[in-house]
Parts: sequence; structure tokens; C-alpha cells
Amino acid sequence: MSFARGLNDTPKLVGLLLLCKFFAMPVNVLILAVVMAIGGLLNARKVADTMSKKISKLNHGQGFTANLITSLLVIAASKFGLPVSTTHVSVGSIYGIGLVNGTANSREIAKIGLSWLLTLPVAALLSAGFYYAFHTLGQ
Repeated sequence: MSFARGLNDTPKLVGLLLLCKFFAMPVNVLILAVVMAIGGLLNARKVADTMSKKISKLNHGQGFTANLITSLLVIAASKFGLPVSTTHVSVGSIYGIGLVNGTANSREIAKIGLSWLLTLPVAALLSAGFYYAFHTLGQ
């Protein structure tokens, strides 16, 4: 699972480093490390609690299966250049096993699904608005 996450997330980190190309390389790495640490401190526990306790109850074998399926899907997506979220795939794997073992929390999945569904249009509207504002101010 760690290999799959690294394979999937490394291009994103490189993209962030390229975004900061106007700084010297050591500053890029420092900025990236600080921002990732802050994000982890702010949200990692909430995500871990949701994934480990709120979606489905899994025994060790079921947890292994969810991780194996997540790894295979993320590695395959990375091989073909498909943009997937390791966390999204993992949530789907955990929920799928919960559907079979009868412990799936559909209310929690609905909340997660709604947040994922809203992310794309909200990001599109915000980026369009900011671009329009910056473009208009720049003229």
C-alpha cells in the first residue's frame, strides 16, 4: 500500500515543486515539507478515524484484502496515467467489504460521497472566479 501511495502521490509532489520553481531548490523542499506537515497535523487524524472506524468494521483479513485491492487498483491507474485518489480507492474497498460483511455505514459513505461530489464544481467555480478577477485586475 505504501508503494502504491508513493507511486500515485509522487507526481503530485513534483507538480508542487514545479509550481514553486521561482525559489531555490532547498526552499521548495522546505515549503513543501512545511505545508504537508501542517495539512497532516490538521486533518490526518480525522481521515484516519473515519477510514478505520466509521465506514465498516473489518477483521485483519478483511483489512488486508481492502489494502491489497486498493494497492492493485492504484498501481494499475498509475501505470496508465489515470488520476485517482488513493484515499478514495481505499474508502471504496473498505465500504465494499462492509457491504459483504454487513457492517457498511451507508450514512457515512453518503457524507463522504457528497463531499467528493461537491469538490469538483466548487473548485471549478472558485478557480474561474479567481482567474477572472486576476485577469480583470491585470488589464
